[in-house]
Amino acid sequence: MTAAVPPTDNLPRESQDVPELKVDDTPDFKVINKSTIITRRFFRNKAAAFGLIVFILVGLFGLFGGLLAQWDTNTIDPFYMATGPSAAHWFGTTSAGTDLYAQAVEGVRTSMAIGLIVGGLSVIISAVYGCIMAYFGGKLDNVMLFFLETLMMAPQLLVIAIVINGAGGQKIREVLPGWVILTIVLLIFSWMYDARVIRSMAMSLIQRDYVKAARYMGVSPFKIVWRHLVPNIGSLLVLNFTRGITLAILSEVAYTFVGIGVKYPNYSLGSLIAQASSQINTLPWMFWIPMILFFLLVGPLSLMNDGLRDAFDPTSLSVGKAKKDKKEKAK
Repeated sequence: MTAAVPPTDNLPRESQDVPELKVDDTPDFKVINKSTIITRRFFRNKAAAFGLIVFILVGLFGLFGGLLAQWDTNTIDPFYMATGPSAAHWFGTTSAGTDLYAQAVEGVRTSMAIGLIVGGLSVIISAVYGCIMAYFGGKLDNVMLFFLETLMMAPQLLVIAIVINGAGGQKIREVLPGWVILTIVLLIFSWMYDARVIRSMAMSLIQRDYVKAARYMGVSPFKIVWRHLVPNIGSLLVLNFTRGITLAILSEVAYTFVGIGVKYPNYSLGSLIAQASSQINTLPWMFWIPMILFFLLVGPLSLMNDGLRDAFDPTSLSVGKAKKDKKEKAK
């Protein structure tokens, strides 16, 4: 015996007027990946975005500024010797009559090349070295850690002075430009501290269940490192890259200023500042123009590094609140 169905007329009117849910009425959710969120948080930081724009502009000046140069770096103009900025020489001339604009373009290009090469390669070397130590462990980890600590105790300044100004340095400079030699030496000493930090982080990641499962399934070490370790330390690698560029440029300027860096006929910001330091009172433009370019490189990098650190940190409030949707503003 079946139960009688009550007539619909006796039901409340509200239950009869319920509209049917159509497919078009379902809310539209957009899936936003992590990189997009980080990019938005970075550009929401006005100081970091400003630093990125300035850094790009200075980089374009170093790459393409030579197309506007009217003189070569070592061409002497006998009619304009030790003169300030003018229509003929936009940044003025040196005491020898050479064009400071052409030298500044090459100096920015050289310093940026040193920073980008050292910063990029040091990140790769430190990541590979640190992940290998953490993944294999045991005796290999002890040997690699001993080599790392031994290299960290080596006097960096003394090694650079011996390589560049030593007896063998002259022969090396005949084969390689001075800025290339300085780049190689800086690269040797730039990755060690980061490798130790990456090793510590990778050792904690290896204890995760998904890494243990991948090792149990026979996944190759390269795939485990690339798929499971690198994505989890990606934020650290990006921060190390920007910080490495800054430290490399600072090191270039410092070492060149004391006479063990880039040498003539090559030009860098450090060499331009060094050669003008003794003439700051008589020829101030020779000192302040490369000094301003130096700060326009290092300052924006510092702002970018702070912005990236806040963008990678989901708990940071320094990037401000997200903008509201246009529909919500209309309401």
